[in-house]
Amino acid sequence: MAVEQKRHPLIVSVSPHVRDRETVGRIMWSVNLSLMPALIASFYYFGPRAVFVTALCIISSVLSEYLFQKALKRQITISDGSAFLTGLLLGMNLPPSVPFYIPIVGSVVAVVITKQLFGGLGYNIFNPALIGRAFLLITWPRAMTTWSAPTAQFTALDAKTTATPLGILKEEGINKLIEEFGSKGDLYINLLFGNRAGSLGETSVILLLIGAAYLLYKRYITWHIPISFLSTVAILAWVFGGKEGLFTGDPLIHLLSGGLILGAFFMATDYVTCPTIRKGQIIFGIGCGAITMLIRLKGGFPEGVMFAILLMNCFAPLIDRNVKPELFGAVKEKKR
Repeated sequence: MAVEQKRHPLIVSVSPHVRDRETVGRIMWSVNLSLMPALIASFYYFGPRAVFVTALCIISSVLSEYLFQKALKRQITISDGSAFLTGLLLGMNLPPSVPFYIPIVGSVVAVVITKQLFGGLGYNIFNPALIGRAFLLITWPRAMTTWSAPTAQFTALDAKTTATPLGILKEEGINKLIEEFGSKGDLYINLLFGNRAGSLGETSVILLLIGAAYLLYKRYITWHIPISFLSTVAILAWVFGGKEGLFTGDPLIHLLSGGLILGAFFMATDYVTCPTIRKGQIIFGIGCGAITMLIRLKGGFPEGVMFAILLMNCFAPLIDRNVKPELFGAVKEKKR
């Protein structure tokens, strides 16, 4: 008795012949999820204003994308989570004390101008959230550099203004910074857990690293950019960061301060605006770290992560073009 065999059509198509369950939406919502612990910590430290600022950024970003795509009769893509992520990252890059119109303006600039006018997700040259923040810093520099001390009370509506650890380090030196926190050990602990003034994303380093570990585990990001970024910052801070001469700096303060962890793991690794080749990603990370420390140590701003990532976004296509992997099976030409 003959057994009937089920025939499958032979489908011929161009490479790559790779199938995967991962989608843009799955990746974007996973990144959003990974940021939730640090976001909740910012709510605890900075109170209701942190909630309002973040909510305004997210709602404005999603609404801006929807209205722009609706007006131009494009496919509505707000369900993929990319607009939500842009708003979330922008909110985490803002001080909790900013007026409520600032998150709205920044979200429109980030989504409409930086992302949608270039063609939407996958076509933007720069990280949208960082361009939004850069625009706000240029337009309202006073509001964007007024920092609130953490309240540690969710019910507190008002908080006193103070300087960030990097601001104190740049203007008054490490001894004054240690004095502000009591001892060097207390300084490290407060920087690690997020009990310091700064943007909403300058909260618990531990919780940010937990979120980053989740992304590394899921292989949504790789170690190449974050580790090269952080290593460069640590080395340059140790060599040039001290007032007593070379090799007297404290790299741990620079690693735990500012938006370095948020930038290295969640913004510099943006698929669209970073190199795709592993060697290129290491070069990209080294460039980000070098520019960050150049601004922190010699520039007019105490922080340089935002400027460093945006500047290196410009070089990402050039890096990819000149750092090419070897073709499988290719024969190397001998130099004469």
